[in-house]
This record gives sequence, C-alpha cells and structure tokens, in this order.
Amino acid sequence: MTLKDDLEKDSGRLEGAFFAGESAVLLNELRKKAEAEQGREMLREVVRIHDEAFLDRLVALGVRPETALATTLIPLVFVAWADGELDDREQRAILDAAEVRGVAAGRIARRLLQNWLARKPEPEILSLWTTFVRRLWGCFTADERWKMRRNLLGSARDVAEAAGGFLGLTTKISAEERRVLEHLEKILD
Repeated sequence: MTLKDDLEKDSGRLEGAFFAGESAVLLNELRKKAEAEQGREMLREVVRIHDEAFLDRLVALGVRPETALATTLIPLVFVAWADGELDDREQRAILDAAEVRGVAAGRIARRLLQNWLARKPEPEILSLWTTFVRRLWGCFTADERWKMRRNLLGSARDVAEAAGGFLGLTTKISAEERRVLEHLEKILD
C-alpha cells in the first residue's frame, strides 16, 4: 500500500466517525454543494459568458459542462469538415483558432477537438445538436441567445478562416464552409 492509499483509507474512517448520524446528511449536502459550485465554474469556462442569471438558468435546466462543451465544439467540427477532408496544416490552424477564442484552451477540450478532427463526424451528430440547441434557445432571453449565437458563430467563422485562402488571393472561407456557416446561422436565429 502507498501513502496515498493509507491517507484515503484514514480520511474515509475519519469522515465516517465525524459525520455519523445526522451529520451524514450535512456531509452529503456539503458534497453536493461543492460539486455544484465546481460544475458551475466549469460551465462558466465553457460558455464564456459570466452573467450569473444565465449560468443559473443553465444549471436549473440541467446543462452540464460536458454538454455545453459539446454544444460549443460541434459547430467547429462541422465547419472544419465542410469540404470533406482535413490536412495537418488545417487541423493545426483550426486548433489554434479555437484556442485563441478560448474554446479549446483547456487540455480536455483541445484533446476532444483533436479527436473529432481526426475523423469525420456522422451527420446525425449535427441533427442531434440542432434539436438540442433549438430546444435550449427557447429557454434563453433574447440577450442570452444573442451572446451564445455570437460566441458560437464567431468561433465557427474563425475556424473557417483559419486554413482558408491561397496566398491572400482567394477568399478565406470556402463555399462548403460558407454553406455550413449559413446553416448554423439559421439554426441560431
């Protein structure tokens, strides 16, 4: 056994003895509160909106940080794959663009995005995303919808521009990427 194992065992015994009986209910409440606060902070990082009322609404709706992360990354992935293929240069440019916007600044978010850039997503994922976002959008105020729309479309445009163009002579956004962006805009209206 390691020191860590011993400490974990001892801490479990200590907590069990101290938080026995009615105190066990209080310990459970304390743990739930800590988890909720940690989840709220993670949610704040993912959505990049610091409005407390908005975060309260997301928490009340049961939107978890991982759901918010998927909601944020899926448009980027579909824009990236709009022309059907990605080379290494495009992948690096897309990851950099996402990180600059703060979307994939976290280690886990970056690895998730890398995984999705390695394989083309099934169209069903965009369909599921659309259904979820349309339902969620109805729960937001007009201002909240505008902020989320701005964040999502801004990140998606950055990805579309990241690897586009040829020596500055052509548009940075391909026709395929433009179609995906227009589709996203309609969903987010």
